[in-house]
Amino acid sequence: MAGFRSLARQVRDQRCDTALRRYALRKCLERFAPYGHRATWDHLCRRHGFGPDDRELDPARLVAALEELEEARAVWLAYEEEFAARRRREKHDGLRALGALDDWHRDVRGGNGVVRCGDPAVHPTDPLPRVVRRLVTALEHGPGEACPGCAGPRIAWTGGAGDGDGTGGWYGPVCADCGVEVPRAALTPGALARAREAGARSLAPAA
Repeated sequence: MAGFRSLARQVRDQRCDTALRRYALRKCLERFAPYGHRATWDHLCRRHGFGPDDRELDPARLVAALEELEEARAVWLAYEEEFAARRRREKHDGLRALGALDDWHRDVRGGNGVVRCGDPAVHPTDPLPRVVRRLVTALEHGPGEACPGCAGPRIAWTGGAGDGDGTGGWYGPVCADCGVEVPRAALTPGALARAREAGARSLAPAA
């Protein structure tokens, strides 16, 4: 199975036809897709001006989309290296228990879905590297009050009781501004409580 760098070389390979280069870019998202595969593809298509099924397009647009994805990936990989180094230091010091944020990090290892968006058409509009840097900053500073994807304050709980066991959709806080499914470990207890209240209000029947 080709890795991210090998696929990136295919995207840049001018000897390949445009359809194959587009396919290679799409395959890159199986290795790194911050919003999830479909939402990240939608983001790249919108920002770089090509259709999701467009096989005859300006190759320069594909390369520009790849460069945005590569820069975001570099930001995340640097964070992962620091995370791994921190865990080694903690284990050396006898601290082996994992916290909620560590559990979440284990689930998104490699960068897939680090700022997942359940609706592929609703996601942050900023460049991917900026969003991933914002997320990394939020993770490094501990739980916060706002969405780590767009810094928006409007977060509401979504999903039903049957969704939290992995058999359904997302069950937890979602940013109403950018659509990011916010990791619970990234929010303070107060922010989580407000998200639950907001979700309850949205589900309350009209008077």
